Amino acid sequence: MQLTGTHLLNAPVPTVWAMLMDTDTLARVVPAVSKLEKTGDNEFKAIAEVKMGPVNGSFSGSLTLSDIRENEGYTLNVKQNSKIGNADATIAILLKPVADNQTEISFDGNARLSGLLARTGQRVISGVATTLTKQFFSNFEEALAGNSVSSAQAIPGE
Repeated sequence: MQLTGTHLLNAPVPTVWAMLMDTDTLARVVPAVSKLEKTGDNEFKAIAEVKMGPVNGSFSGSLTLSDIRENEGYTLNVKQNSKIGNADATIAILLKPVADNQTEISFDGNARLSGLLARTGQRVISGVATTLTKQFFSNFEEALAGNSVSSAQAIPGE
C-alpha cells in the first residue's frame, strides 16, 4: 500500500524538526499510539491500538529512524505485529521551508501488510491510513499552538 501526502504547518522548519525528533511530543500526537519508548539511538518501541471497522487490534513493534538529515528529513522504518496481522513500512519524511514561518512536510513510502490486515481490503485499510494521517496533522497543529493533545481518539466509522 502506497502512503504519500503533504501538509503545510504554520511553524518554521527548526520547530517542526524539534517536535518530530521529540519522543514525548510524538507519543502525544501520533493517533492510536498508547506507548512510545526510546530504546536506543533513533530506535523506539511502540504500542498502538487501532480499530478498522470490524477489525481491531493491539500492535507492538519497533520504529527506527535512518538517513537523518537535520531540518531536512529522515526515513522512518516501522515494524508492527499483532494477532490480526503484521505491518512493515518504510516512509521518507521531508521538510521544506515555504516561508519564514511555514513548513511543508511530505511523506512517501510503502507499507506491506500480512494476515487478516492484508485480507481486510485495500479500501478499508486506505481509509484508516487517511484518517490516521489527518488526525496526526491535526494533533501536530494543536501541539504547535501549545494545546494539549489527547492520544486516545476514535477513528470515524467505528
